[in-house]
Amino acid sequence: MARTADWVSLMPSLTERESLAPVTDESAAPESADEDAFGIDAFTLDDRLRLFHFAAAEKRHEYLWLLRAFDRGRANYQVLLHASDAAGLLKRLAADHPGVAAVGDVQPLLDALADWQVLDRSYDGTRAANLAEYRNRHYVYQFTQAGYRAYRAVEDVLGARLEDAQLSRLVFPDILADLHALADANAAGDAEEVYRKLGRLDSVLGEMAQRAARFYLMLGDLARTNDTRPEVFLAHKDALLAHMREFTAELGRYAPLLAEAVEKNAANGVDRMIEHAAEADERLFRSPAERLEDWRQRWQGIVHWFAEREHSEAERLQDATVTAIRSVLALLRRVTEARRGGVSRESQLRHLAQWFTSCESDEDAHALFQAAFGLGAPRHIAVPYADPELIPGRTSWWDAEPVELARTLVQSGRSPGLHGPGRIERNEAQRERLRAEQLKQQAERRTAAASLAADGAHGRVLDEAETRVLLALMDVALAARVPASRNVRAASGSAHGVRLTLTPVEGSTTVHTVRGNLHLDGLRLEVTA
Repeated sequence: MARTADWVSLMPSLTERESLAPVTDESAAPESADEDAFGIDAFTLDDRLRLFHFAAAEKRHEYLWLLRAFDRGRANYQVLLHASDAAGLLKRLAADHPGVAAVGDVQPLLDALADWQVLDRSYDGTRAANLAEYRNRHYVYQFTQAGYRAYRAVEDVLGARLEDAQLSRLVFPDILADLHALADANAAGDAEEVYRKLGRLDSVLGEMAQRAARFYLMLGDLARTNDTRPEVFLAHKDALLAHMREFTAELGRYAPLLAEAVEKNAANGVDRMIEHAAEADERLFRSPAERLEDWRQRWQGIVHWFAEREHSEAERLQDATVTAIRSVLALLRRVTEARRGGVSRESQLRHLAQWFTSCESDEDAHALFQAAFGLGAPRHIAVPYADPELIPGRTSWWDAEPVELARTLVQSGRSPGLHGPGRIERNEAQRERLRAEQLKQQAERRTAAASLAADGAHGRVLDEAETRVLLALMDVALAARVPASRNVRAASGSAHGVRLTLTPVEGSTTVHTVRGNLHLDGLRLEVTA
């Protein structure tokens, strides 16, 4: 599972929200607040970081239950809460959650949360029965906008489960349907429908990217868990492989259809679509120019996902999934081979630990330790001087020079080898020749591919280089030949900057090469740049 880092390294591009979602002021976390700002925009960087103090405080569990009480009140449209109201909500929570009973006096907790700006504190004069009570400043509390987001972020982390890390293959039909609906709405000039479909596509792609990132990170955690508990991996490997194979099959089916739908939307007029979406956008604190730029970035994110062919995010996601399948299979083979003998290193250590636990006395445990590891007795080593005549035999050990000992002899009792590792001979001329030959072959393949794309494969005899490129492209296309729908059974493969497409036709077609004639029954191939 050493290749897990390679999967994860692909994920930053999948989670780039700059191209998939608007860059809002809330996510920027400014160093200092603007003088004209209000609400959440008035929170400086230190203010935003201080919002999470409750999660690391000594009474973090009490703060969390108190904020959960405020969240329940917010769900019931009880926004402003007095200290007594918060205590009452905590009592209701205690009926279902015994841990709430540990919460003591809520007033100091409320004051601390107000100081951290998680809660907003204001005066409530309606609770005062007389002037003395009015002067006592009865406070009511409610979530600040930034404080509620901080609380929800903590709850998201606490409520995260393994089920959240999965690839969403069922979303592709919805994306395709939304792209077709977006094209129809743009052609009809329905600004509100364009706004809804474009926003839905943006949110769906963002969620799919986050799911993919969590999935590949989960695979890395599973690989590290396998070092100590292989049975965890063996229990989930069938579901993992089936899940990844189904996802890559669905992505392979819908990738050309999604790219075609994006190109159809672009043909209807991107500028008009962006203007429709910005016109229906109801964000009050964005200028018209900012709305246009925001929606243009969202559309560029959709194009980057599906319409850039071999450089698209969908293509990279499919490559990452195929690499993950190979790595999971390699890990399965390694675990199986480790257990082939019937007794693994893990089982040996577990049995040894059970023997230690079953020892009746410390003496028995020490005897077992000595028998298992043999580290108790001293190791006696006799090493003569390199030149014994230099040290007289009558010289005391206290006065004689010490003998140099090899580290391997002291640690393991084995004498060091007499010879070091052999010298590595490097033939730089041979390496340069092989590298030049490799670059020459790559240039020939690129030239042959460009010739195929320019002159086509029919009506002439392909030379040796063009034949090799054609067969390699057909190998890729036929390996990925998955029906995209009931009526279309086209297959395609790309390499060296060109794409080969196999489309169904009546009868058969023939391609003439220097190696002979290639007959395709019911198929016709086209090579395009």
